Amino acid sequence: MADQQKQVPEKPLPVIHRYITTHGPDGTPTFETGVKEQIDFDSTPMGGDLFLAYTGTQYPVALANDSDLNTYKGHLVDKPQSFMIPGGFLSRYVDYHPGCAPLWHRTKTLDFGVVIEGTIQLELEGGEKRILKRGDVAVQRGTNHAWSNPSKTEFARVLYIALDAQAPVVNGVELAESLGHVAHK
Repeated sequence: MADQQKQVPEKPLPVIHRYITTHGPDGTPTFETGVKEQIDFDSTPMGGDLFLAYTGTQYPVALANDSDLNTYKGHLVDKPQSFMIPGGFLSRYVDYHPGCAPLWHRTKTLDFGVVIEGTIQLELEGGEKRILKRGDVAVQRGTNHAWSNPSKTEFARVLYIALDAQAPVVNGVELAESLGHVAHK
C-alpha cells in the first residue's frame, strides 16, 4: 500500500534552545544541565509540531528544592493529555505546517499566543477572523476558536502560554470545554 500521509516540506524555521536557570548547592545561580537545551518537536497528525517549553501544576509556582523543575521533567516524559494542566500553566511552541487546517476548541484557560514566525489565522466561533503576523499577540479568553496557517508554502511558529482559569460564564451559563465542535459552520 502506498504511503498516504501528506508529505511535509523541510521546515526552514530556526532551531530553538531552552535555557532554564536554577541554583547550585551553595545558592549560586546556574543553568540547569539535566534538561537538554536544544528542543525536539513532537509531530502530530493535526498538521502541526508541538514542543512543551515549560509546565507547572500550581500557581504561584513552588520553586523551592526545584519542585517545579522536577514536575516539568516528569511532563517531558509523560506529556500532559490535555491542552491544560488543572491548577497550573504550560508554555508550548507550535509549528503549523503550510495549509494546516483549523482545529476548533475551547479550553478553560487564559492563553497568550505570540507569533514568532510566519502568519497565522485566528477564527472565532461567531465567524470573525484575524490574521496575525510575526510579533503579534492574541489573548484568548476561553472562546471557541481555531488556529490555522493560511499559507500554502510557509510554516508558522507560535509560542503559547496558557494559564488555568475558571470557565467563562455568559448570560448565567457556564461554557464547557469542547474539541472539534463549532456551531456557526
